[in-house]
Amino acid sequence: MELNLIGLTSGLAVFSGIWFGHAVVRKIDSVSPSVKIPAVLFLIIGLSMEAAALFSGNLYATAILGILGMTFLWDSLEFYRQHKRVQIGHAPANPRNPRHADILANSDSATRIDWLKREPTGCKVRSEELRRLEEGNP
Repeated sequence: MELNLIGLTSGLAVFSGIWFGHAVVRKIDSVSPSVKIPAVLFLIIGLSMEAAALFSGNLYATAILGILGMTFLWDSLEFYRQHKRVQIGHAPANPRNPRHADILANSDSATRIDWLKREPTGCKVRSEELRRLEEGNP
């Protein structure tokens, strides 16, 4: 009996792609003065990986390239969605980024608080907890 590792390989590619995409989109959005440049770059990388998947002779390489290519294509859209999340206060704004500084200056809902660094409590944020978070003391 020969082992078929395509499922394991594909699963690892999916997990790695989603994890990488989430972390990289958040990080690049926080430092990039423009959304268009990283979005176009990810679009080009995604299309290149999909083309490589079409012409690859190796089943494992095809699976990995196809999965990661689609992840990069999705992440090219996620840059715009992340920008929107920063505008409405669902993601933290970086005051050192000129694009985010403009959002902070012109939006009532934008925030510098990283809600992912807060322990979930299952209830609304109390005003004293919000003040602590705004001061940077989680």
